[in-house]
Amino acid sequence: MTKRDVVFPSGRQALYEHNAYSAAVRSGDFLFVSGQVGSREDGSPEPDFAAQVQLAFDNLHSVLKVAGASFDDIVDMTSFHTDPEAQFATVMEAKARVFPEKPYPNWTAVGVTWLAGFDFEIKVIARLPE
Repeated sequence: MTKRDVVFPSGRQALYEHNAYSAAVRSGDFLFVSGQVGSREDGSPEPDFAAQVQLAFDNLHSVLKVAGASFDDIVDMTSFHTDPEAQFATVMEAKARVFPEKPYPNWTAVGVTWLAGFDFEIKVIARLPE
């Protein structure tokens, strides 16, 4: 069995090691990105919700970039929300900045009760560019 081909953004590997998971794993020409949250450098949640959502997308961008991918390479996206009804407009604004035009990736939004102190999380599958 081959080892996982893992991807870590610069300066954040300790956060993943602490929680025993990888930021992303390459498999063939796909990149499977773990859920990204709006964590600050020290791993703590950004308290302002809009800033937390933007920081989650920024953290996702960092993982994609180190793997040689971008938001344009995302084919499937799942987001998790602790209060979807109250949060949806803010999430849609951030999403529109990241995906300003068609074609959009697949997207599943899920309401949850717990995200380890966070209120928003996003995970994706991207097809790596050739």
